[in-house]
Amino acid sequence: MNVSKGFRFFALISCIGMLLVLLGGALVTNTDSGAGCGTDWPLCHGKFIPAYTVDSMIEYSHRAVTGVEGLIVAGVFIAIYRMYKREGKAYREPMQYAWYALLFTIIQALMGAAAVKWPQSDAVMAIHFGISLIAFAATLLLVIWCYRDKKGIVESARYPRSLLPWAIAISIYTYGVVYLGAFIRHTDSAGGCLGWPLCNGEVVPELSGATGIAFIHRVAAAILGILLIILYFNIKRLTGKSSLTKSSAVIVILVIAQIFSGAWLVNTIGNVNWFIFTSLLHNLIIVALFGLLVDLVIRSWIYRKEE
Repeated sequence: MNVSKGFRFFALISCIGMLLVLLGGALVTNTDSGAGCGTDWPLCHGKFIPAYTVDSMIEYSHRAVTGVEGLIVAGVFIAIYRMYKREGKAYREPMQYAWYALLFTIIQALMGAAAVKWPQSDAVMAIHFGISLIAFAATLLLVIWCYRDKKGIVESARYPRSLLPWAIAISIYTYGVVYLGAFIRHTDSAGGCLGWPLCNGEVVPELSGATGIAFIHRVAAAILGILLIILYFNIKRLTGKSSLTKSSAVIVILVIAQIFSGAWLVNTIGNVNWFIFTSLLHNLIIVALFGLLVDLVIRSWIYRKEE
């Protein structure tokens, strides 16, 4: 089994494109540009090329990137589907990744269109980022598969079955923490907890409004850090110096970076330009972390020991 250099490049472009879609969506939210094109979709204020305003250009650029990415993801799906029809079982794994990437790309695009035409609640809008995150993870898994195939990497180790429930549970919890972070953005609650690590100078502040939302996210993020460190030591104990141990070590580094980027984000709330930058950095780190965590889940499943 071998995929062409062109297909690997195609898959890589789809992954990079999905990352740009994610960051573009975060930029739209952080700059309050969601209404930059009014209630028109796919046009912007009824025009193919709208009059220039910062909000309209941010929103319309995000739509354009999403549209191009949709075509790329569809192309990748068609290409891998043809391989699957020709070779069958050998391409079952990448076929699933390509299918999920296409499905969730369509869902997130439709959710974006619905948000423009019919304003949604903050709770619903926060899901939008999560849907895009799943689409990104699928494209990343496809890229990892492509390069694993290129190098002929087949893990000889078989991992304890007990790792899989741990990995799945922590991945689901991580998704919940990501949702809370997206909910903060959509409710403009970032300023609810000023200062770090204390919240408004208190260990436990009054849990109401924006303060409650931001504080719960902080606590959830701290718990996530602890869980990922425990996961690392558990994997190291059970598998030694395996590739899973190395992956989990990178994940721990990323979650620590994510926590400190969150602290930096809080300290830049008063500076619009820096706040946008730190917000995008915060998003970038969690996207990488979640993608690697999902890959860890997949490998825990594929290379698990038989009964």
